[in-house]
Amino acid sequence: MNSSPEVSRRQFLATSTSAALATSLAPKFAQAAEGSGNLHVGTFRFDVTPPMGHSLCGGWIKPVMAVDDPLEAIGYVLLGAGKPIVVCVVDWTGLLNSAHIQWRQALADAAGTTIDRVTVHCVHQHNAPFACLDSEEIILEQGDLPHIVELDFYRKCLDAGRKAVKKALTQTTPVTHVASGQAAVQKVAGNRRLIGLNGKVLTQRGSSSKSPAHQQFPEGLIDPMLKTVAFYNGDKKIVASHYYACHPMSYYGDGRVSSDFCGLARKEKQKQEPDCTHLYFNGCGGNIGAGKYNNGSHEMRPILTKRMLDGMMGAEKELQLQPIESVKWETEDILPPLNPLFNEEVLMKQISDKKQRVVNRNRPSYTVAFIRRIHAQKPITLSSLHVNDVSLLHLPSESFIEYQLRAQASAPNRFVACAAYGDGGPWYIPTADAYPQGGYAVSVAWCAPEMDQVLSGGIQSLLSRA
Repeated sequence: MNSSPEVSRRQFLATSTSAALATSLAPKFAQAAEGSGNLHVGTFRFDVTPPMGHSLCGGWIKPVMAVDDPLEAIGYVLLGAGKPIVVCVVDWTGLLNSAHIQWRQALADAAGTTIDRVTVHCVHQHNAPFACLDSEEIILEQGDLPHIVELDFYRKCLDAGRKAVKKALTQTTPVTHVASGQAAVQKVAGNRRLIGLNGKVLTQRGSSSKSPAHQQFPEGLIDPMLKTVAFYNGDKKIVASHYYACHPMSYYGDGRVSSDFCGLARKEKQKQEPDCTHLYFNGCGGNIGAGKYNNGSHEMRPILTKRMLDGMMGAEKELQLQPIESVKWETEDILPPLNPLFNEEVLMKQISDKKQRVVNRNRPSYTVAFIRRIHAQKPITLSSLHVNDVSLLHLPSESFIEYQLRAQASAPNRFVACAAYGDGGPWYIPTADAYPQGGYAVSVAWCAPEMDQVLSGGIQSLLSRA
């Protein structure tokens, strides 16, 4: 007798998730051999566009009705500095907990390396999948909720990733030089948290707004610089990674899949330089959005795209090649402290309450998944790639901009570029002083305020080993 779809999904979650999680227990401190060696790089890209009807942003906005432009996973495999290093970025809202671990393990297996030498990030567009296998298991048990992520589609993406990485290993190019540059992006980012006279969040500006007050407030604390790091073979640019901290949505919720303005800028840059693989990473943009300058109209998407593209082109004008003399890969495992405000039993009652809206039932499943992960002592892996005086930091979730600015300030003699939105399990990661200020981000931060010290310490440890 054939198993029902629900049973087969549960079997997949029970077997593949536990296996992948077991492999994640890497040492707390890992370091690759120094030196540039005989560096080669292979690039890869594969389609991750969800099918018609698939849930978007966790199932609480309109599902896929159309595809305006496809979603991609793009990355590179770096060979010659110890075991292979894999860097990948995905046009999805997020990859969380066991889904993130499985994705990394799949790419690691394909590259012939270990999971601790793989980093995977999401750009965080919202008309895109928000994949948490643990949450999917929780909502499947309810029987009446929309999928978090459809497992057949998820598995196809992993298969495509394995094939793409294996192919990349057969088509590598020597890497001889690295270059870094930066330029300010004009009229895109603004801090989302507007603080009143009482020291509390007065209002959130969000990704778009038609409020004159939102537009009149200054940008606030942001990182205005778009940073680009490129690898070269001689004078030929072969990989360029762009980093900027801002929620990447112009508008969403209409069921029309798109890589949105940050992804569209990357795609345009790819058209301009087809022989160089371009990647875009969202920095620590948890409290940063485009709401000061973006009214959410369709007309604003190409305008924001052009501003991002101008930033990329400006940063590339500043690129100065230097021969690669040293390459180091570092990792640091952290175990986030749980926010005591969230109780699994209470959340499960809310998830089971059929009188609640879908968003009020699906969203808590992410909280429960993270609580169970921490109780099971499954850490989050921070990592960094240090090439000469360039440091690429790989950080989790929706980290606040302060972490990025602190990292740069703590290593003033290095070019520090931050990629956040790695393992999205914690959701938002505010700074400790943001918690008493309140606001949306704090209300959906599954970690306690002590996470500030834990994450800051991990970042400092990575930079100290550059």
